[in-house]
Amino acid sequence: MNKTFYLFVAMVLLLSCNRGIKRVAPPLRPFPVVQVSERTVIGKFVFPAKMTGINNNSVRPKVSGYIEKVFVRDGERVKVGQPLFKLETNIMSQNATSAMAQVYSAEAGVSAAQVEVSKLLPLVQKNIISPIQLETANANLLKAKAQLNMAKADYDGIQESIKFSLVTSQVNGVLGKINYLEGSLVSPSDPLPLTIVSDISKVYAYFTLNEKQYLSFFQNSIGATLAEKISNVPEITFELANGIDYEVKGRLETNTGQIDPGTGTIQFRVIFDNSGGTLSNGSTGNIKIPNILSNVLVIPESATFTQQGFIYAYLYRGDTVASTVIGLIDRIQNMAIVSKGLNKGDVVVANGVIALRNGMKIKPIQSNLDSLIQIKVVK
Repeated sequence: MNKTFYLFVAMVLLLSCNRGIKRVAPPLRPFPVVQVSERTVIGKFVFPAKMTGINNNSVRPKVSGYIEKVFVRDGERVKVGQPLFKLETNIMSQNATSAMAQVYSAEAGVSAAQVEVSKLLPLVQKNIISPIQLETANANLLKAKAQLNMAKADYDGIQESIKFSLVTSQVNGVLGKINYLEGSLVSPSDPLPLTIVSDISKVYAYFTLNEKQYLSFFQNSIGATLAEKISNVPEITFELANGIDYEVKGRLETNTGQIDPGTGTIQFRVIFDNSGGTLSNGSTGNIKIPNILSNVLVIPESATFTQQGFIYAYLYRGDTVASTVIGLIDRIQNMAIVSKGLNKGDVVVANGVIALRNGMKIKPIQSNLDSLIQIKVVK
């Protein structure tokens, strides 16, 4: 009984003490905030691309034969007229000897026919023999001359074949893979060329745009015609396969002029100087084309977050925050380029948004956009 009484008294005293204590609200958590502002931002369009030399010459034999000698190696630099391959000519040489014999025989036939005409001509003039005999002799002379011309043509053809047995480079450039070695039988109809000589003093980077990208890319470009728009595109960067930018800028040069109905794409090319030989035929990488966005709304990229496929930012109004759906044009240099959902002058929470909830009160810390885009995004 006494224990119960004392317990009751203790509870009454405790409640009385609590009524006299004032509860203190926890301090508001500080968050950086920034105004939505307008800026001109230089972004970039990025497209995968493949390099080719300005002239890729497939080296093929003009005659069939066995490769007797290979004078060059893979990757070697060659000049116009430099010997690359020598084909075996034994049979062709024998054919040339035979053809020359035919030429001699035909020349003898012409000489004999000419003698016959010369002999008959005065006899016809003196009416000793019939003119028909002279006409026959002249016909035989013409026939002999035709046979001589055919024999000479055969001989010249074989000589040309012998000349073609020495395969030379038609352009200055760098050799690709040697596809056939000594002893291989090759012909003009082979599926693979002997090799390819690529002139890579300058190179083309080819890339494609789909129809939507094509329209977006050129609708805002400067110029009245497509040719003017292409000429006004700023200098272009080529990102190498290792992620490093090639040191020389390129120029957008041309396009195919029509959209491929099979793929729905249109092809463009950029020309780069390659006097240093850094780029090779077949090099791959990315074309990066400057994209100038004038007077666009920007916020720090750290001010955005994604939820269920939508992009949000937290607006700060009064002393509370509220999430709002926004649209983005691009993300450039730690900035989010806003297309909808925010207006110039709106204030948004700039960082640490993952910790916020709708209706939450915060302590705003006014911040500068330039300083915010230099710091690491807090997730």
